[in-house]
Amino acid sequence: MINKIFNSAKDIVIDIQDGSIIAIGGFGGSGMPNQLIDALIEQGAKDLTIVSNNAGNGDQGLAALLKAKRVKKLICSFPRQKDAYVFEELYRNNEIELEVVPQGTLAERLRAAGCGIGGFYTRTAYGTLLSENKETKEIDGQGYVFEKALAVDYSLIYAKAGDRWGNLIYNKTARNFAPIMAMAAKTTLVAVDQICELGDLDPEIIITPGIFVDRVTLKSEIGA
Repeated sequence: MINKIFNSAKDIVIDIQDGSIIAIGGFGGSGMPNQLIDALIEQGAKDLTIVSNNAGNGDQGLAALLKAKRVKKLICSFPRQKDAYVFEELYRNNEIELEVVPQGTLAERLRAAGCGIGGFYTRTAYGTLLSENKETKEIDGQGYVFEKALAVDYSLIYAKAGDRWGNLIYNKTARNFAPIMAMAAKTTLVAVDQICELGDLDPEIIITPGIFVDRVTLKSEIGA
């Protein structure tokens, strides 16, 4: 019987190793799996490469992971904002590496990995610093940059509800990067507000099918 439900976040992050590449869902605070990140901090993995939309907010969630100095590299679209002071201090002190990727390109690199596509050409960033040391090509008179797919070892995401097979639905904008991050990961770890019985989730509203999900835990159980 397929059952992807785990008792706690401690159980589902236990095998994350030093040096792992981890995608973390969220758009600012919306959809950020804060409790999974807290469990990862407690677990102790270090020298991580984190893929995220931004560089953390305040002192919680991703910012807390950065503050604990567990991250060696951040791949994101939006590293600068008024409450990203943890990241800014680390970056100014040369304590973290940054790779800036335009938001649409970041999303497509993750999606490409999930679809088995090695890479793609995009006009975004052509002729800018972000295209340095990358393959470029002219197509129909337009310049394009080749971007590689971005596969990750783990994805940490938050969803509204899931079942024991790992099928997921999301709450509005909390969905953001989560579906493509689940596709791009070797192992997807999910915190949900509610665990439903099989068949309770309408197939027409399932966004992430269970084939992309490996472990699920109740948000209320995290830290237990």
